[in-house]
Amino acid sequence: MNERKCVEEAYSLLNEYGDDMYGPEKQFADKDQQPSGSEGEDDDVEAALKKEVGDIKASTEMRLRRFQSVESGANNVVFIRTLGIEPEKLVHHILQDIYKTKKKKTRVILRMLPISGTCKAFLEDMKKYAETFLEPWFKAPNKGTFQIVYKSRNNSHMNREEVIKELAGIVGSLNSENKVDLTNPQYTVVVEIIKAVCCLSVVKDYMLFRKYNLQEVVKSAKDLSQLNPKQAVQTGNGKEAKLESGDKSSENDPAEGKNNQQVVPENNEELGPTESISETHLVNEGVAKPELASQVTERSESNENDL
Repeated sequence: MNERKCVEEAYSLLNEYGDDMYGPEKQFADKDQQPSGSEGEDDDVEAALKKEVGDIKASTEMRLRRFQSVESGANNVVFIRTLGIEPEKLVHHILQDIYKTKKKKTRVILRMLPISGTCKAFLEDMKKYAETFLEPWFKAPNKGTFQIVYKSRNNSHMNREEVIKELAGIVGSLNSENKVDLTNPQYTVVVEIIKAVCCLSVVKDYMLFRKYNLQEVVKSAKDLSQLNPKQAVQTGNGKEAKLESGDKSSENDPAEGKNNQQVVPENNEELGPTESISETHLVNEGVAKPELASQVTERSESNENDL
């Protein structure tokens, strides 16, 4: 129900920080400033036509927007196409600033994940693509600790465990020193499958920035401890990451690291915000209503007893 608002917020946020990183977006060409195409009778007709076609192409290219919303094919998911932008760097810059300032800048956007590459959502296609895609981060001499985060929407033919196993194997084959770390990895491989498309990216500070949750990253450690005192374990510098990874799912994951490559516990993470948010609008309603119903029932019983 909030997708239009989500797109508006995304444009506002992306343009604000996009201008900061890449400078203002180029404005449309002014038609009055373009040459007319033929200034005299001696101009060759064919040359004039070619020039006019060239002017039209140049004008079209200038009209391509830096950020453009594209239909994703899945509910509660908005896809923004970028032009001349490195998504992972821009989104990291946004979250880094919000994390430092603690200034809330969105109401309906829940998470903002960068997508650096796409391929067909079939295991063989993903394996072939990932072998090249993951090289800049994990191929020797590059190395790092990692985890794999998996989420699938409107797709029933992909097997989560198989995908995670194959991708983890590829990372290991690129450099044997790449190790799984579910607590505070250097890199998080994000796998988002939407219908027949697999979206991939490699991001930093995934746990520090609350799984790239724009609603949670503005909260201080004090706020988080008040929401869930049981998770408020003081662990020094890793406090925020520990609070984030207090999800039951990460505790139950095997050491091999396959299951924290989670359907990033959307339920645990997204129940924090009290406003209706794009990805979890239905989840929040589904959880809140039974509690309300039980409260009403208890109050009515007590009224009967009083009577």
